[in-house]
Amino acid sequence: MVKKKFISQADMKIGVIGDEDTVTGMVLAGIGHVDGQGKKNFLVVDAKTHQREVEETFQELCHRKDIAMILITQGCADGIRQAVDAYGATGQVVPTVLEIPSKEQPYDPRKDSIMQRVAFFLPSAMQSLGIEV
Repeated sequence: MVKKKFISQADMKIGVIGDEDTVTGMVLAGIGHVDGQGKKNFLVVDAKTHQREVEETFQELCHRKDIAMILITQGCADGIRQAVDAYGATGQVVPTVLEIPSKEQPYDPRKDSIMQRVAFFLPSAMQSLGIEV
């Protein structure tokens, strides 16, 4: 009888989609993983990367059982906003999708789904940051 392996918290990984500097920093910090089949948990997005490829990688990371969190730069998330919003509308908690700032583009909290929830529940917190809701 073969014992089925369950994915524990120690086996969970973080997926990263972003510009070269962001992904390189995360990989150097230990987030990067390539399995035996060549599947990566990260994608470097540059000017030559098609939005279709970014969206396919995002969907793949969303459906993987070993991914607990997906970090995506806000610029990349803007390119596939429909897919990011559709995933948020499903109500799934794992993997959690977090939009992070990048060097090339300033962070806009009005586009971030997490900050939209903060604005909904705590509008005074957003106003104290100087953000109109």
